[in-house]
Amino acid sequence: MQKIFIITGTRKGIGKKLSEHYLSLGHIVCGCSRGKGSIEHKNYRHFELDVSDEEKVVTMVRAVRKEFFRIDVLLNNAGIASMNHTLTTPYKSVHSIFNTNFFGSFLFTREVAKVMSSAYKKGYKNTKTMPFRIVNFATVATPLRLEGEAVYAASKAALVNFTQVCAKELAPMGISINAVDPTPVPTDLIKNVPQDKLQLLLNQQAIKRFGEFEDVLNVIEFFLNERSAFITGQVLYLGGVNA
Repeated sequence: MQKIFIITGTRKGIGKKLSEHYLSLGHIVCGCSRGKGSIEHKNYRHFELDVSDEEKVVTMVRAVRKEFFRIDVLLNNAGIASMNHTLTTPYKSVHSIFNTNFFGSFLFTREVAKVMSSAYKKGYKNTKTMPFRIVNFATVATPLRLEGEAVYAASKAALVNFTQVCAKELAPMGISINAVDPTPVPTDLIKNVPQDKLQLLLNQQAIKRFGEFEDVLNVIEFFLNERSAFITGQVLYLGGVNA
């Protein structure tokens, strides 16, 4: 069955790869980024926006609903990182990180869940199924309490708690919401992080290697699988990291 996906941060990195993966399976993908899209496909729709811009997020979600009548999956992938000691972190950077990592995920979750809830009431209300799925992207930097990433880890910690509370609020609407917490994956997100800092992080993992796209995809596929309908409010850390 063809599904309608919204994936944030699709111009490059994991977001782009996720989009290409689900497009290859015949699904519809509606993506966004601050810049122009980098995916050319008949089933792809691109929206140029900042995920923390409430008006534009609302406009995008309404446009997707108007064209496709429903939204089945939301992947809140968009995120930014900044590595600084707390005493040298500009206040502007704190705003920027929380705007993208937490407020952006909040806005998309709120607006997409409205669409999902409406569809659930119309066609699924008297069933036990959980037809709609949301997956948020957190980080192992939070449980590892990495020095230099206090603000980034805090923004993702907020997202983890948000995910767990939303699981209770959204379950009656047929929506499961979970989070994947990747270890460092070689993308632009970590390109400016010193190698010695990355190695320090890897040394704290049970499996001491960088993550790969397939590792992240495997967790997302698990959360989206129809047989995972009884799973919500969970946070899965990769690499053998414990919360």
